Amino acid sequence: MDLVVRAAAERGDWFCAQGAVRALQAKGERERAWEVMKPFTETGWLPAVSAGADVLLAWGRVEEALTLTRPVGEVVPTGACEVYAETLVKCGRADEAITFLEPRLRDRWTMRCLVAMTQGQGRDARVLELLVPLADEARHDQAQGGSHPFWEALDLQAEVLERSGRAEEAIRVLGDDVAEHRYGPRNTVQSYAQLLARHGRVEQLQQAVTGGHAREALRPLTKAFTAAGRAQDAEEILRRHIATAEYPGNEQWFLIEFLIEQRRFEEAIAVGRRTFEDPWESPLQGVVFLLAENGLHDRALQLLDECSPEFVAERGDWVPSNRWWLMGELGRCREAITQIEATPERDAEERACTIAGLMAQDSRLDEAISLLAKHPGDRATTDRAHLLARQNRPWKHWPRSPISPPSARNRNSGGAPARAGPSTRRTTTAGAVRKTMKGTPRTRRSSLPIQESCVEPSP
Repeated sequence: MDLVVRAAAERGDWFCAQGAVRALQAKGERERAWEVMKPFTETGWLPAVSAGADVLLAWGRVEEALTLTRPVGEVVPTGACEVYAETLVKCGRADEAITFLEPRLRDRWTMRCLVAMTQGQGRDARVLELLVPLADEARHDQAQGGSHPFWEALDLQAEVLERSGRAEEAIRVLGDDVAEHRYGPRNTVQSYAQLLARHGRVEQLQQAVTGGHAREALRPLTKAFTAAGRAQDAEEILRRHIATAEYPGNEQWFLIEFLIEQRRFEEAIAVGRRTFEDPWESPLQGVVFLLAENGLHDRALQLLDECSPEFVAERGDWVPSNRWWLMGELGRCREAITQIEATPERDAEERACTIAGLMAQDSRLDEAISLLAKHPGDRATTDRAHLLARQNRPWKHWPRSPISPPSARNRNSGGAPARAGPSTRRTTTAGAVRKTMKGTPRTRRSSLPIQESCVEPSP
């Protein structure tokens, strides 16, 4: 524990601070937890201010928490207002929080905050009084063909109605908006489809699918069918839309996901195979991730090995790093390292971090640490520090990062603090965030066992 506390204090490591505070609070050491958190709150960085308020509230120091989060100055960032309002709610003063936010509701982020922070507070009627006029204003402009900045108020109104036990009214109101095209972005249609799915409204979902909203309603419909024990109906409607759609990429992906959820892996592969090497609509990367999530790393690797050299050269720049990750998961770390070492054209630090991660997975921590020590970059330094922490190495071995002392900042600033805040840590190649077809983000489980946060090493 002392090591983590020192890391927070001396290195300004936000993640270490969070871990230390959690552990100290669990042991009842609230004063010490505040001592760790206080320097971070003094930077004015809002996540730290919010976390500091939580520490003070757990300690019973309510007024100090409110003083810490209360906005100051004539121009106050929206985020600072939200942190203060949320603190009021945590103090049991929901009405004050609502009153504080009321003059600021012509901001969609504040509208979101109002709805989120009042959930379960018994204030839904008051929230609706404030939301409905904004939603009606958006409806009027959007019915005239315009685009209104308060379009999200439609979705939020339905959300509050649903959670207050008025689901029928929520479905009717949002359904009318969709039918009359009183919405801006198609997010509203998606919210409506998800609302219908949550309440098992299969027939209305089918109407949405056939009424021009297949993109938004097809997936919720298949989920509703499956939840109702009608998986066969779900599959039939997906295959029917694939057969008739001019550009069936989305429908094809929905069917792949459906089949994998049904553990029909080879059928899912067969559906996607004909477009695996499509330059624009390839679902291959998404299929690889889904197979890996289901423990089929060998099958996923086999699909990558089947890629043509032309596809890898032109569109498959993600293939090598994913192959190495899968090889690591299959216990073939040394083979993967040999392949990486044969690709000198890759960035030197990126190669080192990827190799070090595989070495660590192969129980070669000392070699991994020595390799990273040769690279002074931020990524290598951070990864090395995490590996040293895993080894419970003495503090003197920890690499020092070039962090400048805290500078004076606006205490309501939403930006990261100069020192006492989290650095932007990129992941290694084999731990990178990838994207499946149509931009659907999917973060693959990294095979590189480098901790994402600083935690107390095992004794």
